Amino acid sequence: MIDLSAFSEEKFDAKKWINTACQNRHPQETVEKQLVDLEMKLQMMSEEIAASLEEQSTAALLRVPRATRDVIRVRDDAVSLRHSVSSILLKLKKAEGSSAESISALSKVDIVKQRMEAAYETLQDAAGLTQLSSTVEDVFASGDLPKAAETLANMRHCLSAVGEVAEFANIRKQLEVLEDRLDSMVQPRLTDALSNCKVEVAQDLRGILIRIGRFKSLEAHYTKVHLKPIRQLWEDFDSKQRTNKLASEKNEVERLSSSNDFQSSLPTISFSSWLPSFYDELLLYLEQEWKCILCMIAFPDDYKTLVPKLLIDTMATIGSNFVSRINLATGDVVAETKALAKELSFSTLRWSLEGRTNFFSGILDILSGDMQKGIKIQTKHLEALIELHNMTGTFARNVQHLFSESDLPVLLDTLKAVYLPYEPFKQRYEQMEHVILSSEIAGVDLRGAVVRGVGAQGIELSETVRRMEESIPQVILFLDEAVERCISFTGGSEIDELIQALDDIMLQYISTLQETLKSLRAVCGVDAGDGGGMKKEMVPDRKEGMHNARKVDLISNEEEWSIVQGALQILTVADCLTSRSAVFEASLKATLARLSTSLSFSVFGSNLDQNQSHVASDENGDWSMAGKAALDVASVWLVDVPEKAQRLFNLLDQSKDPRFHALPLASQRVATFADTVNELVYDVLVSKVRQRFSDVSRLPIWSAVEEPSAFPLPSFSAYPQAYVTSVAEYLLTLPQQLEPLAEGISSSDPNTDEAQFFATEWMFKVAEGATGLYMEQLRGIQYITDRGAQQLSTDIEYLRDVLSALSMPIPLVLATYHSCLSTPRDRLKDFVISDGGNQLDLPTAYLVCKIRRVSLE
Repeated sequence: MIDLSAFSEEKFDAKKWINTACQNRHPQETVEKQLVDLEMKLQMMSEEIAASLEEQSTAALLRVPRATRDVIRVRDDAVSLRHSVSSILLKLKKAEGSSAESISALSKVDIVKQRMEAAYETLQDAAGLTQLSSTVEDVFASGDLPKAAETLANMRHCLSAVGEVAEFANIRKQLEVLEDRLDSMVQPRLTDALSNCKVEVAQDLRGILIRIGRFKSLEAHYTKVHLKPIRQLWEDFDSKQRTNKLASEKNEVERLSSSNDFQSSLPTISFSSWLPSFYDELLLYLEQEWKCILCMIAFPDDYKTLVPKLLIDTMATIGSNFVSRINLATGDVVAETKALAKELSFSTLRWSLEGRTNFFSGILDILSGDMQKGIKIQTKHLEALIELHNMTGTFARNVQHLFSESDLPVLLDTLKAVYLPYEPFKQRYEQMEHVILSSEIAGVDLRGAVVRGVGAQGIELSETVRRMEESIPQVILFLDEAVERCISFTGGSEIDELIQALDDIMLQYISTLQETLKSLRAVCGVDAGDGGGMKKEMVPDRKEGMHNARKVDLISNEEEWSIVQGALQILTVADCLTSRSAVFEASLKATLARLSTSLSFSVFGSNLDQNQSHVASDENGDWSMAGKAALDVASVWLVDVPEKAQRLFNLLDQSKDPRFHALPLASQRVATFADTVNELVYDVLVSKVRQRFSDVSRLPIWSAVEEPSAFPLPSFSAYPQAYVTSVAEYLLTLPQQLEPLAEGISSSDPNTDEAQFFATEWMFKVAEGATGLYMEQLRGIQYITDRGAQQLSTDIEYLRDVLSALSMPIPLVLATYHSCLSTPRDRLKDFVISDGGNQLDLPTAYLVCKIRRVSLE
């Protein structure tokens, strides 16, 4: 069979189809036979297609009359249906018009009926209320509490039915008094039932309180009964502390009264070692209550709320004392603050245990300024606080697992109460970190080797640079540790405040580096006013040049190169600071990205409300991802401060932008510091050139006149002067000084091309600066003789050869000076005019003509 699908294509090519068919023939078959068979097959298929087309056309023509009759019949049916629908609509309109008035009348009658029924019910309730009011005292006198509760509930229902009627105002007041009376009668029985695990009695009493709408009273009674043993667990630490205090005072008296030294053997109990045992006992107590038969049978619908409420009220009761103990525990870890705590008398200790924290010596006291001057928060203080917070976090996770069947809002309120004692510390967390980091930065020694005696500048410089370079990873480590502390203590909720502190600390540290650089300028022999920098005009003053020359005379050549090497090493400081700060900022952005995932904006960003309906559990009781996020330590803290949460999420959203800088001010100051380092290094490298070129424009050789001689003397070529040979020697030696630093870069970076570029770049900067200084001096020459022109041409040629040897381009101005000075004076005018600015810098050429007293007119 032949595939005819190709014939239906728009771009069918007959020749291509025939050639393809011939190529697909059997190898032993000739082309002629293949074409004959192909033609025969195509002819047969065309005949079959024509016959089929004729047959189908005939059948279609036969079906056309039948289809026409069907279309006419459908059209007639549609017209008939349209007439039927129109008549039905007309009848409906007539019926609606005639029945509208009847329906309106019936509606009014129904409203009257409803009002009459309501009035009848209200009159019955009023009658019943009067009867209940007259018999309620008899019910109370009988001592039947369930019946009394039912009576009061009926009275409440009747009062709600009659509304605010003046005749029943006294009954309303009487009802409130009676409800309070019934509540007071239930209290002792409920307390006894809870204490002695009387399930049926507790269940009946619960029903009574629920019937009169006093569920809050049930919560209060339940908490009151169980709070006492928990309070004893908490006060156990106070009693142990008091016992140890009395024993210590007694031992102290005995030691003073006896000749032998007497040491107390009573161990000191720290709060951090006692707190885990308290949490364990409290958790065990809550677990017993949660699984207690009384709660599960008597309060089957309420125990999932009652037990968490017990923990909430417990934390509220001991909250202020908890804060005091945390505050004191943070002070005990540092010798200075612990010594102050030991000076407290027994009465002071008693006052503090009652919640008065003014006498304690912890973090809050240091921050409030109540401590002695000089005492600051240390890292150990905050580490102790984080250790206590981690203990509380473990307890919170256990509570979360225990109360997993409670509603999420209840569990969220419970975890808030657990973390409540740490709120005063979290509110001042940024201040704590700022003080700690400032103290750590202040402890970094950068000035120990700056400004000593003359002759040891190289050692001073290298030692200071070494300290600066070593301080950078140390400071970055301080910042990393601060971020870790923030995540550990707050879960990231205070990361926005911490970033501001980190930015400020980095500014403080960079300012210290800047001050050190100012000191290094004096050590390097480059005062703050001497160096113009790479971007400033390099016009040395005569007095400054003489001062620098005398200062250089005091420094040996070896010492001078030592200073150059030390100055070059400062570049590694800038490079280290730039790279380390960039890596830290990238790490900080990664931390923000992780926080953005864990603290989902969909959970808190726009749905912060008190009901927390957006974090409910699913049908199976499993918490959704939003619910789990709501129980994170940071989320628990942020849910009550929506404005702070919004600021945090704005920061997290901004951090997703590639252009975002976590430390914007520090990033700018790092770049400024790098520029300052480059200027200092440039000034140091160019200082020798500046000193050698300081008085070139005033050399007497430029105005010297060749003395006439009576005898013919041979003429000798001029030799370059000492100032230019000294600069040339310095420039030729400079690549050797750059080589060690370039090797250091290549060893830390496998890209050796960058190291080569670094050395070449600085060589170009120094050479460019040297030629710039030289040209400024040349412009200061007022007059030059032919002998001076010959000498200056030799000097320029020597410097040009040195620049060429260093593969440096020759400035056009310098080349113009050399060309004009090497040209004889009588041919200079024609030389300048004929060039016309093609190879000469015309302003410079005119200046040379002026100092050589050649008129171009």
